[in-house]
Amino acid sequence: MSNGDRVVLALGGAGTVGSGIVKALLDRGFKVAVISRDNNKLEKLKGFVSPGTNNNLTTIVGNVGSEEAVEDVKQALLRSVGKITDVVSSLGFSWWQGGPPHTQPLKELQWVSISRVTDEEVFFTNDKQNICFIYKQVIETLLYSTFVSWKAFFPLVRDNPNSTYTFITGGAGEKLLMPGTGFLTIGAANALAFCQVLREEYPELKCKLNQVKINTGVATPDRMAPGYLNHLDLGEAVAKLVERRNKSHIIYSVSCPADLKTVILEGNL
Repeated sequence: MSNGDRVVLALGGAGTVGSGIVKALLDRGFKVAVISRDNNKLEKLKGFVSPGTNNNLTTIVGNVGSEEAVEDVKQALLRSVGKITDVVSSLGFSWWQGGPPHTQPLKELQWVSISRVTDEEVFFTNDKQNICFIYKQVIETLLYSTFVSWKAFFPLVRDNPNSTYTFITGGAGEKLLMPGTGFLTIGAANALAFCQVLREEYPELKCKLNQVKINTGVATPDRMAPGYLNHLDLGEAVAKLVERRNKSHIIYSVSCPADLKTVILEGNL
């Protein structure tokens, strides 16, 4: 099956990490579908991808974090593209730095102020310029949407040996990034544990189930910081892994730009 015959559902495809992946997949000839609750983000994505690849990009406004809404979105998706052969999930990356645990009420673990959750978001940054605060649940943001979307879309690919399901996760769940970010670590750890559960619950899965774990910051070219990954380079690496589809149940840990070159040039870490 050629890349042109494959349809990749890019969950989180309108965000910083996801947009780099979407662009790289389109550049390699894949058809790509992206779902977002924000039509403005989808329009921005259309303007971001390479000219001439828009015909292979399908965008749908919808919510993949709700069990009630995701089924409607799933049916709309299948009506639009006919089939899904691959899934890349980069949901749930947001920033929280509300203070040490002893200063937080229980509701703060449930309802956390997430700063600057936009297409310009980056991982692991304490840059506080132009912050706008919106309320989201830390567990909902980092785990629930990943679980609900997996439950809905995993059946579309699970029994196809030519299909892939790739999770993009962060390393925040394994360490405290900086003082005051403890609840972010708790949420991210849930996402890492969920991926581990899937690998061990489905050891004989036909489709290729893999995880790319990012242990550093990711940003667009205009917001790069020392040691960060360019989201375009990350997108190229992930697209290459999806294209190869020759390994399963692997965690690809990426801690620096050199790791991405290893993925792209050598096919493994």
